[in-house]
Amino acid sequence: MFLVALSFAYFSKTLSGSYMKSTITQLERRFDIPSYLIGVIDGSFEIGNLLVIAFVSYFGAKLHRPKIIAVGCLLMSLGTFIIALPHFISGRYEVETSVRSSNSTNNLTICLASSPSCENESKLSMWIYVLLGNILRGVGETPIQPLGISYIDDHALEDNAAFYIGIKSSPFLLFGYLLGSLCAKIYVDIGFVNMESIRISPGDARWVGAWWLGYLIAGLITLVSAVPFWFLPKSLPVPEGQLAKCSPERTSFIKESPVMDHKYHADEQASFLRLAKDFMPTLRSLLGNPVYILYLCVTVIQFNSLIGMVTYKPKYIEQHYGQSASKANFLMGVINIPAVALGMFSGGVLMKKLKLSIMGAAKFALGTSLLGYFLSMFFFALGCENAKVAGITVPYGRMGSLSLKNSTLFDECNKHCMCSETEWDPVCGEDGLTYVSPCLAGCRMSDGPGMKTVFQQCSCVAVGNLTASVGQCIHRESCQQVFPYFLALSVITSFIISLGGTPGYMLLIRCIRPQLKSLALGFHTLTTRTLAGIPAPIYFGAIIDTACLKWSHKKCGGKGACRIYNTTAYRKTCLLRT
Repeated sequence: MFLVALSFAYFSKTLSGSYMKSTITQLERRFDIPSYLIGVIDGSFEIGNLLVIAFVSYFGAKLHRPKIIAVGCLLMSLGTFIIALPHFISGRYEVETSVRSSNSTNNLTICLASSPSCENESKLSMWIYVLLGNILRGVGETPIQPLGISYIDDHALEDNAAFYIGIKSSPFLLFGYLLGSLCAKIYVDIGFVNMESIRISPGDARWVGAWWLGYLIAGLITLVSAVPFWFLPKSLPVPEGQLAKCSPERTSFIKESPVMDHKYHADEQASFLRLAKDFMPTLRSLLGNPVYILYLCVTVIQFNSLIGMVTYKPKYIEQHYGQSASKANFLMGVINIPAVALGMFSGGVLMKKLKLSIMGAAKFALGTSLLGYFLSMFFFALGCENAKVAGITVPYGRMGSLSLKNSTLFDECNKHCMCSETEWDPVCGEDGLTYVSPCLAGCRMSDGPGMKTVFQQCSCVAVGNLTASVGQCIHRESCQQVFPYFLALSVITSFIISLGGTPGYMLLIRCIRPQLKSLALGFHTLTTRTLAGIPAPIYFGAIIDTACLKWSHKKCGGKGACRIYNTTAYRKTCLLRT
């Protein structure tokens, strides 16, 4: 029963967690903020966890673990609802555009500079609510992993523990990405705007999906997940044969414990004051275990690369291979995440079937990690050229190449227009080039509503009828050819690396004294989140920002979200740091 309840709790926490990852670009565009700030928001979950993890892991192991997990689920639910709050208290999303309406259907104001007023721009940054909600979500998530895993390990046969842990952590990540894919297809203000008037598609860099909807769904599910834990006992009957002594190999890893019971009995009574006094000596005893310290160092390095890559992988797929946010999340959900889940589950099964010892589990985890990272080097060969944007990556007229450092948006063909170089309202010319705006394409007239708008008399379009259509050009043949190989390699590396996840976790809880199990798991979580979970999204985001070629600009001044990246620099900087 506890395994079922814990699996549902894991489902709810991974649903909201993976959904947060899937909405990275949606939040970036909605609140018009750069990637490094999105990294701060994403890392705030770890900050919330960090605030209480050590105390929850230590004191929680002595108290009623199921009820503490129930309280955590309630806090997670509240935090998830707070994340969605900005949608309901802020104004409607305003799409950045250089075209202003006029009285004539065919004469939109195209060839005149415009300065949008900043009077209606909110002085309070709405992303602060997302940050605070994510911190509270991190506080609520704290007891689930250390207390849940230690509870399973205390009441399961040693050979079955790895299998159970593999089950509880394997299958749930994909649902968050699938939910993200569904919500990304729905326009953010659906039901409040005339969709026929919207001149952007889900593949546009300005598109924002219904990011808030998924948080409401995840919050409700998390709220329900708290219910079963209120009815579970503090401890369960110990299975027959469970009180056997430690194996000689395991005993050799545990200091000051040549012979001891395999499991820790949670029903032992102790005063809160005594527990507090024992905290520092217990922590010193834990940190005196060299195997545990070595495992900490290895996982901190590994988690830095994994967290950074997972956080921004959908964004990488969008920007590098020209996919929509919806499709990128869908691919992560149906291809990448199942490979991770299968790897973690298979690792637990293999450990049970092969009856791996502690040293066997260590060698297995190390071997799979090294093989996975070696295969990751082949991502360098799966490159994709930059999108052809006039004045940014290629010159006007498509003759030759353009230095990205010396790019300019103005040319002889658009000098008759008073264009703004800060706006991003891309159009695709008949010549196959993307222009930053209809004005910079030299267009004088337009015809048709919404996505059917056709811009005419575009002097910078050198061929055909001098027309341009809404949105970026999508003709990048080499990207379409390379993309399937990228997906295949991504699946293989994800499976191999995650294969060692469960054996590695079992190494962690088998190399320390049973009484320190919850504290060891909690301190491991604290360390990896402090040194990897918090900084990795921030510095990866800052690195990604350096590859930006065109930024949006806020109404009242200041840099907003990135609209287009140098894909070559993006790929190299990300892969070199993984």
